[in-house]
Amino acid sequence: MVDFNKLDRTIHEKGRLAIMTLLATRSRWAFQELKNALQMSDGNLVTHLRTLHQAGYVAVTKEVLDRPLTSYSMTERGRTAFKLYIEMLEEIVKLGRG
Repeated sequence: MVDFNKLDRTIHEKGRLAIMTLLATRSRWAFQELKNALQMSDGNLVTHLRTLHQAGYVAVTKEVLDRPLTSYSMTERGRTAFKLYIEMLEEIVKLGRG
């Protein structure tokens, strides 16, 4: 039986799951790219990214090129947590399909 208590609550929220899914697809995303892809407000995106960063799942890089640029990437801890989360979802789907 699936232990639903093992679902990572940090990732499980819809907005954070969407962020983690995008971060898993490439090494780095600029804030504006994430915002556009997810169609989130600045405040909502910042709040979710802050939660993921505080959990150690997301790294933040700030640099100044032509203008200030903030980008985000998944940490090793985040990759491991996301992998375990996906494995739990696969177990749930498997159970649901009988």
